[in-house]
Amino acid sequence: MNDLTIATHNGNFHADDVFSIAALKAIFPSFTLVRTRNLDIIGKADIVIDVGGIYDADAGRFDHHQRGGAGQRENGIPYSSFGLIWQKYGLQICKDNQEVANSVDAGLVSIIDAIDCGHVEGVSKGISLSQTISMFNPTWQEESNYDACFDEAVEFASRVLTRFIASATGGISAKVIVAEAIEKAADPRVIVLEKYTPWKRTVHALSTEALYMVYPSETGQWRIQTVPVEPGSFEDRKSLPAPWAGLSDNELKDVTGLADAMFCHNGLFIAGAESYESTMKMAEMALEA
Repeated sequence: MNDLTIATHNGNFHADDVFSIAALKAIFPSFTLVRTRNLDIIGKADIVIDVGGIYDADAGRFDHHQRGGAGQRENGIPYSSFGLIWQKYGLQICKDNQEVANSVDAGLVSIIDAIDCGHVEGVSKGISLSQTISMFNPTWQEESNYDACFDEAVEFASRVLTRFIASATGGISAKVIVAEAIEKAADPRVIVLEKYTPWKRTVHALSTEALYMVYPSETGQWRIQTVPVEPGSFEDRKSLPAPWAGLSDNELKDVTGLADAMFCHNGLFIAGAESYESTMKMAEMALEA
């Protein structure tokens, strides 16, 4: 579709129009981008983003500035142009995986929509991705080449969107693996992963009994890690034995009686050994402590 023309407004840009174009680049490898407010040019474009005063997905019109806006989610967050584009193309961009598309909408798209539409309740404070995109605009001290700056912002946004999709896909795949490990656990208090997989959210969602996670490290040794009382908490359901705190190598070997014990963090939330067998013995000791 090399003759496709996509139009958006010129001048100062925001995260919604930048990410909209980034999303479309994931579908259409080649198109002509026109940044203008000329209504005659806009009217001839195949897809119009964030300008034109019309929302009609079937007609390729994705503005939200008209009276009454362009609708909102069930949670009350209105749609900006990015949200409207994601509604139509998000599933395709995520290779027909609805769960991934929903995850990206919740973690990225809806936040940009909320900020753009002034619906900031629940949006964390501090510099946002939307503000980061806005900083690609030229300052008053710089040459005002908005189109070149817009292209730079789109390139950045494309990378961010790609990583959001990859993260969402990985997280969803991890849920299946961790859920299976919980189901297969010989002792529901000790969950063993054959490969390190993000586990905290799934463990907290599916198991109230899990106390320790055992998994191989990237370098081949094994780790035992405590399960926090809730995601993000520094309080554990059950800490590792207090006498292990801060010990490593021979000191930890002497205390545990394990010839290949390696270390235990001073915070008693993670420890390691060379072998799976020794790490499981650490788990047994921790359960009995």
